[in-house]
Amino acid sequence: MPVTLLCPNLRCRAILQVPDACRGKKVRCGQCGITLSVPTAGGQTPPAENRGQSIKAESSEAEKP
Repeated sequence: MPVTLLCPNLRCRAILQVPDACRGKKVRCGQCGITLSVPTAGGQTPPAENRGQSIKAESSEAEKP
């Protein structure tokens, strides 16, 4: 079942239909070209890519004497 999204660009506000395979990925609006994230099946947006890296950096610093 396709996912229906509303473009967040206030000047565009196009209604987008994207396939289920795009869940958790970023897509581009065909009208204005803005990039937006497609929510996962649970209704949450995917986590930031840098989030995992910052957690690893903090934990490795905490382990140093």
